[in-house]
Amino acid sequence: MVGLTITRHETATGGEYRAHPADSEALGQLTWTTQAGNPAVHRADLVLVPSEIGGRGIAGRLVEAMVADARENHFRIEPLCSYVVAAFARHPEWADVKA
Repeated sequence: MVGLTITRHETATGGEYRAHPADSEALGQLTWTTQAGNPAVHRADLVLVPSEIGGRGIAGRLVEAMVADARENHFRIEPLCSYVVAAFARHPEWADVKA
């Protein structure tokens, strides 16, 4: 997708990835929390893409960004959100980062 920027925002207990389409003020989000006692596991708990920017593959791009980040920063992902669970099922090559 042309004109999509994905940024990562962290808090003390988790964070989110935000997708910023160039042609809209709406944001797609993938939120995650760290597992208590194990910050090396990020629990992907919600993917939200507003209808005004839906149908563009933004949810998939958010998950791909998290997977790439997990590989680069050496953490694992525990899929909790049904969308993330389904994305991992479609991509067996992501097994190396699945908690």
